[in-house]
Amino acid sequence: MGLTASVLAVDAGNSKTDVAVVAADGSVLATARGGGFRPPAVGVAAAVDVLAEAVGRAYAAAGVDGVRQVSACLANADLPVEEEQLAAALHARAWGTSVDVRNDTFAILRAGVAEPRGVAVVCGAGINCVGMHPDGRTARFPALGRISGDWGGGWHLAEEALWHAARAEDGRGVPTALARTLPAHFGLDSMYALIEALHLERVPQHRRHELTPVLFATAAGGDAVARSVVVRLAEEIVSMAAVALTRLGLLEEETPVLLGGGVLAAGHALLDDAVRDLLAVRAPKAVARVVTAPPVLGAALLGLDRVGAPAGVRERLRAHYAP
Repeated sequence: MGLTASVLAVDAGNSKTDVAVVAADGSVLATARGGGFRPPAVGVAAAVDVLAEAVGRAYAAAGVDGVRQVSACLANADLPVEEEQLAAALHARAWGTSVDVRNDTFAILRAGVAEPRGVAVVCGAGINCVGMHPDGRTARFPALGRISGDWGGGWHLAEEALWHAARAEDGRGVPTALARTLPAHFGLDSMYALIEALHLERVPQHRRHELTPVLFATAAGGDAVARSVVVRLAEEIVSMAAVALTRLGLLEEETPVLLGGGVLAAGHALLDDAVRDLLAVRAPKAVARVVTAPPVLGAALLGLDRVGAPAGVRERLRAHYAP
């Protein structure tokens, strides 16, 4: 022990945490995986304890006890003040000389670009968008749900599908196959039965996310209401991307727009086509593509950017994570 590596990269989402210890030459000395990072649910100290367990295993495997730069991309770091609070909490653990904390969406963006330049839209349980410019400017949204103007994300899509299906069955809304496909997913024969099961928690709340793929399958089958929800999501994705590009002065330049998160990485043809069609109108020079590289790579690259590592070092790191 006693060695010092260059970067500790942390990508911490709600469900899991990945860490990597990176040497000054870009080689990966060790990796580890831990639990989800959920400070709103358990508090900052307990959430950081989850990170500490994974970091401790990675440091032991790498034979190091510290790094030059901690680069942590964390879920629930939605506001600058939250990033500052979490950076202070990580700095207190003495994992490295310097600590940078960013929202985890920045990791997805940096993992998908050769330089810190572009926009990423992530649609998983929620929806978020960030942008980076090589001169250090960033664009971002609070991404706190409806109070910050958001529309979309897997959880929200499930709620929208339930709303349309309930109204279709009782006559307040237009007919939709969702009134049949949503309850059928849980082996039920009506929306009334599903509403009752959800309300009485015979179907646990956390299982609502299972209805998002049902929505997409129903849309792919031609249902007009389900398709309208998917198109609305595409409109929101493109709106966020276009605003971020405009803020960074990149709307008139060929710029990557990275798409990530479970919903956008699932390959739903209707959604993918709608996003590209709408981007062609709102941001004709944007180049859309799905990010397949692991976000922890992005966190590590942000750390290497911070310490001024040469291009060859970053290329070596990227090669380690190449499929």
